[in-house]
Amino acid sequence: MPLSASKDWKASAQALRYPTQAFINGTFVLAVSGKTFPTISPIDSQPLVEIADCGKADVDIAVTCARAAFVDGRWSDLEPAQRKAIMLSFAELIRANADELALLVTLEMGKPIDDSLGIEIRATANCFAWYAEAIDKVYDEIAPTGPNTHATITREAMGVVAAVVPWNFPLIMAAWKVAPALAMGNSVILKPSEETSLSALRLAEIGHEAGIPTGVFNVITGKGPESGEALGRHMDVDGLFFTGSTRVGKFYMEYAAQSNLKRIGLELGGKSPNIILSCYRDTEHAARTSANSAFFNQGEMCTCPSRLIVEESIYDEVLQVLADQAKTFVPTHPLTSGANMGALVSEAHANRVGEFVEIAKSEGARLVCGGAQVRVDGQGSYFPPTIFADVTNDMRIAQEEVFGPVLVVIKVKDADEAIQVANATCFGLASAVWTDDLSVAHKVSRSIRAGLVYVNCYDCDDMTTPFGGFKESGFGRDKSLHALDKYCELKTTWMKV
Repeated sequence: MPLSASKDWKASAQALRYPTQAFINGTFVLAVSGKTFPTISPIDSQPLVEIADCGKADVDIAVTCARAAFVDGRWSDLEPAQRKAIMLSFAELIRANADELALLVTLEMGKPIDDSLGIEIRATANCFAWYAEAIDKVYDEIAPTGPNTHATITREAMGVVAAVVPWNFPLIMAAWKVAPALAMGNSVILKPSEETSLSALRLAEIGHEAGIPTGVFNVITGKGPESGEALGRHMDVDGLFFTGSTRVGKFYMEYAAQSNLKRIGLELGGKSPNIILSCYRDTEHAARTSANSAFFNQGEMCTCPSRLIVEESIYDEVLQVLADQAKTFVPTHPLTSGANMGALVSEAHANRVGEFVEIAKSEGARLVCGGAQVRVDGQGSYFPPTIFADVTNDMRIAQEEVFGPVLVVIKVKDADEAIQVANATCFGLASAVWTDDLSVAHKVSRSIRAGLVYVNCYDCDDMTTPFGGFKESGFGRDKSLHALDKYCELKTTWMKV
């Protein structure tokens, strides 16, 4: 039974309190300009609330407060055990407020409530708890310099860290950056997507309730070209870490170069190749798993296996299984318990997905199923599972990130051609290969240029493993102990004995 089966989520939505102001220096505040912008629910295309539309002046205030908090050491100078205890309390309060947070996520971005509650909120709390536990378990070093000198290598907090995150997993993406940054002792300014500000604001409020000191965790709401760019160009922001599109990621590289050379971390888009070979005996399982992964979260995932590469001898069989599995994903009101497919994040985004469908048709791809927007109860931004066959790798539909439930299927002769097709892209985030041949598994996983390679599975996940890509999918890694190094400076101290 779904986690949410016993709750009347629509009734709960009517009673929900929405945070509407930026969270700076431990309190909610209006934008300096007084401007606001609407948060529109993709469930019914109706406005939920007006949010503070922050700009450069608000960013300046947030950075000043974050810097003051860092300099006086109210967080950065706490003993590791104290920071750990507060962050563990933060994780527990996230769990205690799980229903409210899940409801905010679903209302603002459209994913099914079961996924918000069972995946988004669970993973967010686990992330904060995991990095809390790491605080007093990561040791510094003493270099082997000889008997007459003593050299230490220590990690020090970077200072003021900005995190700019997307709307598809608004709390998980925030946690992957905020948790390790806080664990290292930094002050943090979170800039959520303008589509998903509500859950981020409530997260910061919960952090304050847990004991995160005033000024240490701030949330700036607003539009990317205003508040996001202001963070990127700010001379007193020490690092900016972004998850989103490759196009916008390049802007942040420019902003860093044009300002103070702040450290930049980028986790960007993908067009993930997913290879099914005939030497994998359970073709049906591979195809069903591939469809489930492609249509999960409405296909709004940077790791979405949207480019399925299939050996020609099993091509028709795979297509049939994909089409059958697609029928099990039905766009449904996201507050319905048991729904496995909700709304796309906005009407504009649904239109963009529709434009890609038309492009695919014009390029000669064959539409197998789906392909047109639908409404639920006559409202909202919904798109059904869509599959294209007879796709060639040079088509735009095979090269550009759609970020929706659109799966393209490409036929190849053998594993060697599959590798060639897989790597013929500007992206390099995730990938997969299905094979029962161990040698083939090693060969393909070594040959594919991607930060993540799944063998006979897809979307396996654990906090202990790094997440990130190659090429125009960005650089740097979220998750695991490796992520801590992004948010600190290494200092070498020499002492003459």
